[in-house]
Amino acid sequence: MGVDHVEQGTRGSGPKVLVAGASIAGPALAHWLRRRGAEVTVVERAPELRPGGQAVDARGVAKEVIARMGLDATVRAACTDTAGAHTVDADGQVLETFRADDDGGDGFIADIEILRGDLSQVLYDDTRDGVEYLFGDRITGLAQDADGVDVVFAGGDRRRFDLVIGADGLHSELRAMVFGPHERFLRHLGHVLAFYSVPNEFGLDRWLLEYQDQESGRSALLRPIQDATRAMAMFYCASADFDVDPRDVAAQKRLLRERMAGLGWLAPDILAHLDDTPDFYLDQVAQVVMDRWSRGRVGLLGDAAFSSSPMSGQGTGLALVGAYVLAGELAAARWDPGTGFARYEERMRPFVEDNQEIGRLNARSRDVPGPEAEPLPDFAGAWFTELVGRAINGIELPDYTGTPDSADSAKP
Repeated sequence: MGVDHVEQGTRGSGPKVLVAGASIAGPALAHWLRRRGAEVTVVERAPELRPGGQAVDARGVAKEVIARMGLDATVRAACTDTAGAHTVDADGQVLETFRADDDGGDGFIADIEILRGDLSQVLYDDTRDGVEYLFGDRITGLAQDADGVDVVFAGGDRRRFDLVIGADGLHSELRAMVFGPHERFLRHLGHVLAFYSVPNEFGLDRWLLEYQDQESGRSALLRPIQDATRAMAMFYCASADFDVDPRDVAAQKRLLRERMAGLGWLAPDILAHLDDTPDFYLDQVAQVVMDRWSRGRVGLLGDAAFSSSPMSGQGTGLALVGAYVLAGELAAARWDPGTGFARYEERMRPFVEDNQEIGRLNARSRDVPGPEAEPLPDFAGAWFTELVGRAINGIELPDYTGTPDSADSAKP
């Protein structure tokens, strides 16, 4: 699929909404916008859907959103089928065990755990017949007025939309274009995360394995995926700063080799596959913190608006729930952006803040202890259990079933 690749389903005459990003938040939003009567276009700078990626989880209210989408069976069929996780020492001896059915399936290993690319494929397949997808293209300019947004695409097209939503991730180009440079909103949590697929030469069978080197604060993980011949490898390490171009893969691999030199367990065998993996990813562990998630007729969703970082384990849940609420509130406001965006933010912000707090606490728990380091909080306390409960289920999902969903009642 190239720059001119377009897949377009049946089009109606509702408000025209452009969504930037076709990973998880974008197609999930496209599903709900379409259900509410909008004409949706999704633009994605990559030439096609990106496969593989980190395993992501759905817990609590996020599972309810998947069910309301009618995708519960499809998503579960694509899950990793991970039975649980073992933490191990350098010799591979099990230290601690977590099961996927712990805490009703909402524990450390969720019962809905799926590779990011596989969930993206499910959402794309669900929406492709009713949504226009533009792959290999991106927004290069926009100008909004009281009635709409004029958008310029890299491929040369110029089009007008009623609303534009950025769901294009941590390093959102749309956010930088409309709200300001990344430095204003990114909060580095002091860690770097990398993952990539490797041949399953480690005898991995439905159980995630994690080795943590307490002295250096580094971790190596191996987790099963649906393809039993392969496994997903992950590395964590502390990093006070981060200055690597997110698109310079060669520099990222050099950084990973440097930071993981001398790490024990299976780390050398995992690193040996670094140059032949098809899906390498490395980035800082960071959050996005913004005072507002909208400006005029432009809004943000998912990591672009409120990344909670992989340390929260809830980024996908926030994207799915946010997509449901954003589409519902815009439709309930008859597509008035001021009212719809404000109600979306009012509902979502407490839920987001609890999840970001989880991410910050988990990042701190992986810091290398030093003589001047603050003592870690008591994670066994009732306060933490309550915080986790709010982070998983702490938002009401309104029933938007009766929301006006026709062009006659909807178009601004």
